[in-house]
Amino acid sequence: MRHADRTVGAGSGSVSGVGGVGGIGGSGGTGGWRDSAARYALLPLRIFLGVTFIYAGIDKLTDSAFLADSGTGSMGQLMRDVRDSSAVPWLIDQALKDPTSFGYAMAFGELAVGLGTIVGLLGRLAAFGGALISLSLWLTVSWQSDPYYYGNDLAYLMAWLPLVLAGTPYLSLDVVISKRRRRQGAQLFS
Repeated sequence: MRHADRTVGAGSGSVSGVGGVGGIGGSGGTGGWRDSAARYALLPLRIFLGVTFIYAGIDKLTDSAFLADSGTGSMGQLMRDVRDSSAVPWLIDQALKDPTSFGYAMAFGELAVGLGTIVGLLGRLAAFGGALISLSLWLTVSWQSDPYYYGNDLAYLMAWLPLVLAGTPYLSLDVVISKRRRRQGAQLFS
């Protein structure tokens, strides 16, 4: 982060980087709307992925057919259907030991990833979890898609990677917690 971005609004009571020169609604100076747009560029991706994973988790938890060991639309049947075309059949064999528990784990994992991403709590960890879920779905369920770009799980995997790298540096609980820790640390040494 440039020095100017850290000191915007210093002494005026505004939050660093928000408002004033270079912040939201900034006019003139070295910042402006381009800096704000760049700063918040990952926010639409974060919202989309978070909402999508929350929806996917709730959808699984409210679908009694999905959480069954067998039958049309069940996790067990899905795993049996894709086992031989999967890149990692051993992973599917693990899921088939207890498809219902695996279905619950998948649903709660998607919920945790989605909520963590939306509120920005442990943002990098949530994004890494989302990337792992997407990778496992690509290697199992979407692997047989031909051509490969017909399977959407690979696109989700690639969409998670910028959030793994950047985390949730704006409009997030991670930022609030970090600022609170810094304030408390500064008070200890004052």
